[in-house]
Amino acid sequence: MIVIGGGISGLAAAWQLRGKADVTVLESEQRIGGKLHTSTIGGIPVDTGAESIMALRPEAVELAQEVGLGADLCDPATAPTTVWTHGRLRPMPAGHVLGIPTEPRALAGTGLLSDEGLERLCREENLPAGPLPRDTDVSVADYLSGRIGQEAVDRLVEPMLGGVYAGRADRLSLRAAMPRLAAVAEHGGSIIGALRRVRAAGAPKVAAVQGVSGGTGRLPAAVAKASGARILTGTRARELQPTPSGRWRVCALTADGPLVMEADAVILALPAFAAAELLRGHSPAAFEDLSAIQHANSAVITMAFDRARTPSLPEGNGFLVPPVDGHVIKAASFLTNKWSWLHESAPGSFVLRVSIGRAGEDKQLDVPDRHLIRTAVSELHLAAGRIGEPTSARVTRWDRSLPQYGVGHSDRVERIREAVTKLPGIGLCGAAYEGVGVAACVATGRKAARQAFEG
Repeated sequence: MIVIGGGISGLAAAWQLRGKADVTVLESEQRIGGKLHTSTIGGIPVDTGAESIMALRPEAVELAQEVGLGADLCDPATAPTTVWTHGRLRPMPAGHVLGIPTEPRALAGTGLLSDEGLERLCREENLPAGPLPRDTDVSVADYLSGRIGQEAVDRLVEPMLGGVYAGRADRLSLRAAMPRLAAVAEHGGSIIGALRRVRAAGAPKVAAVQGVSGGTGRLPAAVAKASGARILTGTRARELQPTPSGRWRVCALTADGPLVMEADAVILALPAFAAAELLRGHSPAAFEDLSAIQHANSAVITMAFDRARTPSLPEGNGFLVPPVDGHVIKAASFLTNKWSWLHESAPGSFVLRVSIGRAGEDKQLDVPDRHLIRTAVSELHLAAGRIGEPTSARVTRWDRSLPQYGVGHSDRVERIREAVTKLPGIGLCGAAYEGVGVAACVATGRKAARQAFEG
C-alpha cells in the first residue's frame, strides 16, 4: 500500500493499516505533518500550524491516546470568545454556536451589535421560515442574513468562519461549512430556538478543543512511529500508472533521482489541486471537480515578548476580528494564557500568534515578512494595548492551505468520490472533502484506509 501525502490524514491512514499491510508513505516536503508543525520561537516550542484538535468529535483525541499522547492532552484555559470590533475587545456571552447566540438579549450592553442589529437578531424567533430543501445549497450569508440580519452575520458569524476556514460567509456553503446549522434549516422555523433546545438538552462536559503539551505538532511523529510505516520524505509523486496486473505504479522524484514503486492500492492524502494532477489522465471528471476547489493563503506570525519589558499583558485566550472592521489581522491567540504547559515552560516570556489571510485577500500577504510583523504588532497595540515590541518573531506562510467549501461543495465531493470508484485501488482523504479540522482529517484517512484494505 502506498500513501501519497504525509500530513495527518495520510498518517492516520497508515496507522489504520498497521499490521494489515506493508505501507509506504511518500511526502514531498522534508518533514511530515503538513499543517501540524511545532517549531521554536526564542527557544520556546510553539505550534506554527494547528494548535489544537477538536475534542467534541472523537477521532483525533482517540488517535492521540492510541499513539501514546493521552497523558499529554490538555484543555485550554477557560475564557470567553472575544471579538475585536468597534475599537475594543468585546467578549461574547456564553451559549453561542459559531457566533449565533442562543440568548440574543445577552448581547445587550456588549457593544458587539448596534441597537438596530440586536433588535433585528431578536426578531429571528418570530420570523416565518419554510424548511431548506434537502437538494438545495446556499451560502452561509444568503441563509443567515435573512434569519438573523446582515449585521449579526458580519460581526458575529464572519469572524468565526475566518478563523476556521479563512473564508467568507457569502462564499462558503451552508451545508459543507455549517452542517449542524443546515440540519436545523431543513426542519424550518427558528434557528435560535432550535439551537437553544439542543443546548438545553445537555451541554458537552468536555472542552471543545484540546492541545498537546509540548505542541500539537508532536502528533504526526507519534502517529508515524506507531504506524510502523516506511516514511519517505523529500519524495514527490509525479505520476500514477495502472499496470496490466491491476496494480498501480507510482513514479516519484527524490533528491537522488527517480523512484518507481508499485502497490495494490494508493491513497491520495493530498490537497485537492495535487490530487487532481495525479488523476488528470485517469479521471477527467475527478480532475475537473478537484481543480475547481479553491484554496486560501494565510500566514501565522508568532512572537515572543519579555515579560519584564512588557508594559502590560493582555488577558484571555485571544480574539477574532470581523473583516467589516477593515483590519489586516483576522485572529490572535495568546498562547501563554491559553496553554498552561507553555507558561510553565517559559515563565519569563509571553508568546502569542497572529493570523492573517482570508480567501480573496492575497494582497495583504504579498509583502515581505518584516511588513507582516510590523502590521501584526501595530494592530495588536490597537486591540490589546501597548504590549511593547517582541524579542523574537517569525512568519510562517501557509500557501493554498485551506480548501474553500463553496456553494455546492457537498455535491462536488460526491461526484469526485463517484468518479474515483471507477479507479479500483485509488482512495482519497484530506481536508478537501468533509472537514478542515484535525479530527475530520483523521476520520477521512482512516476511512480511506479501511476501504482500500477491504476493497
